[in-house]
Amino acid sequence: MTTKLPHGQTFESRCTAAALVIVGLYFGFETLCWPVPHWVTAATPCQPATPTEIPANLPVPTPLPQGSDMVPSPDGQFTGRDELSVEMLVAQVLARNPSLAQMVAAQDAASARYPQVTSPDDPMFTGTVGPGSVGSNQVDFAYRVEVSQKYPFPGKLKLRGDQAHAEASAAGHDVEDMRLQLIESALNAYYDYYLVGRALEVNQDTLRLLREFRQNAETRFKAAQVPQQDVLQADVELGRQRERQLTLERMRQVAVARLNTLMHLPTNTPLPPPPREIAPGPAVPAVDVLQVQAAAGRPDLQALADRAAAEQAGLALAHKEFWPDFEVMAAYDAFWQRPEQDLRPQVGVRVNLPVRKTRRYGAIAEAEARLAQRRAELDRQLAQVNFQVQEAHAQVQESEKIVRLYTDTILPAAEANVKAAQSAYVTGKTPFVSLIEAQRGLVGLRERYYEAIAESFRRRAMLERAVGGLPAGAATACSP
Repeated sequence: MTTKLPHGQTFESRCTAAALVIVGLYFGFETLCWPVPHWVTAATPCQPATPTEIPANLPVPTPLPQGSDMVPSPDGQFTGRDELSVEMLVAQVLARNPSLAQMVAAQDAASARYPQVTSPDDPMFTGTVGPGSVGSNQVDFAYRVEVSQKYPFPGKLKLRGDQAHAEASAAGHDVEDMRLQLIESALNAYYDYYLVGRALEVNQDTLRLLREFRQNAETRFKAAQVPQQDVLQADVELGRQRERQLTLERMRQVAVARLNTLMHLPTNTPLPPPPREIAPGPAVPAVDVLQVQAAAGRPDLQALADRAAAEQAGLALAHKEFWPDFEVMAAYDAFWQRPEQDLRPQVGVRVNLPVRKTRRYGAIAEAEARLAQRRAELDRQLAQVNFQVQEAHAQVQESEKIVRLYTDTILPAAEANVKAAQSAYVTGKTPFVSLIEAQRGLVGLRERYYEAIAESFRRRAMLERAVGGLPAGAATACSP
């Protein structure tokens, strides 16, 4: 049985119209709450949709560890170790230092931009009701439902994706640059730790020899062969070396705290002692070879090149803004009353008119200026890199020559001088002060020798940082 209403309306037609409005509103609400891809967030009240396709060469976001996994535990890493190796130190620094996690998070954020800028806008639903038609005996129930979708001009989404892709690639190179910086910092701290360990060893040897000198002087003083001044001079020198020992102990504590800070550990965490000796590193390649490698492999240069590519895509996108975007729509308009109800289904397209050219020309000028800025920055950084490689290469060569000079000439002569002075003092041919001066000179030269070794390896670390990583055959040899 059908209930008849005025002007040919039926109860079923009004129910159908109301149902269409309700369904449209429902799907519009579903569109609003449609979830982002599950790799962006796992918490969503709606069923996940298929994520936007991501290019294979886009840097993959690195999941950040949670809770206790944020910092790997060092338990057992140093247990039973006789020496702290540089490989172990660098591995711990790269695994635990929060600076690297910070840069990885920035890379993940940049990578997550790609699917956001390459997805079209959400579809729009519009529902309209004529309140005066509800319950009216004069007109049919009037309503209108519309679904529309905006589409940018072909090529715009791709350019936005290229821009986001380049920024994500630059962020990935920033991670590698931070990795190189951390390695350089770890190596510098390690060789400082080695230097203070060797200086303490020199100090202990010196104290032992000075005690022997004092005992010898005291024996000769009791035999009335030398004045008491020799004994007092030995006491003064012993006091100076004990003062030096206090300074070195403080330097050792600072070196340990620096290493622990790099490894994200408590500053007073005990560490194995440094190695007694460090094998000399192999010869480094020619400076022109290293400059070519640096220009091709430095992460900061690659990051600048990626950012220049992003600005290039931004410039192309600014040119695309002179082309219109589109919006297609489909509607059912029940405001058309009988007998014009055949006009109710509607389809159409909306196009923006890009007639405001002043701002578009301004956007192009801005994009061109930003691209020129990036290219100039890249050229400046490339020149600076070549200089850094040249400087570090010269410093490494200088340090290696200084170490060989100490090994082959200076230290053997200083040791022979002490032995000669000691023999001459025992036979009474030279005063005690000459023996003290010879020993003091030997102590200073031994400390300078170890400083030269540490400085040589620090400069190698600087060269490796300047090049962006030395070739495998020229890697710094740090094994004791």
